Amino acid sequence: MRVLAGALKGQRLTTPRGRTTRPTADQVRIACLDTLMPFLDAGPFLDLFAGAGGVGIEALSRGAPSAVFVEQDGMALRALRDNVERLGLADRVRVIRADAARAVADLEATGGRFGVVFLDPPYDSARAAAALDAVAAGRVLIVGAVVVIQHGTKTPPASAPGALTLWKARRFGETTLTFFRFDA
Repeated sequence: MRVLAGALKGQRLTTPRGRTTRPTADQVRIACLDTLMPFLDAGPFLDLFAGAGGVGIEALSRGAPSAVFVEQDGMALRALRDNVERLGLADRVRVIRADAARAVADLEATGGRFGVVFLDPPYDSARAAAALDAVAAGRVLIVGAVVVIQHGTKTPPASAPGALTLWKARRFGETTLTFFRFDA
């Protein structure tokens, strides 16, 4: 897997061995980040269920000022930390090992606010709804923020969670990206 565009274009990304994470396919990453381009410089990028960090690193490569990566799996964290260090991103990145919903609550408590949030939970996971609900409360979002969840096409998220409004959805076979806006 490689960074597809921006300042880090072409750089190789370490991916964790095994089947505990599902890297976002290149076609999905391109479509997601192309859609997010106008919003990336609005504020920090929050990558929940980050895996090896492919989407968040792509956002940094394309102009996001900083990123917070949240991942719970140890193998994925090792790959993520390797990518951050090898690509020289440590001064723009914070890596948190935690459950995504819990991390959102902790970030809220410390005043963390984000311009873009990307969630890529395990498909059909109860943790997905809890994390989206935590983000949808709006307390970690700046006005105008965009929230994207990658999910199985057959298991869409709620159409209007919390303070979020549905903006658009893009389908890629069994995978769909659903975009929300926070305009409170």
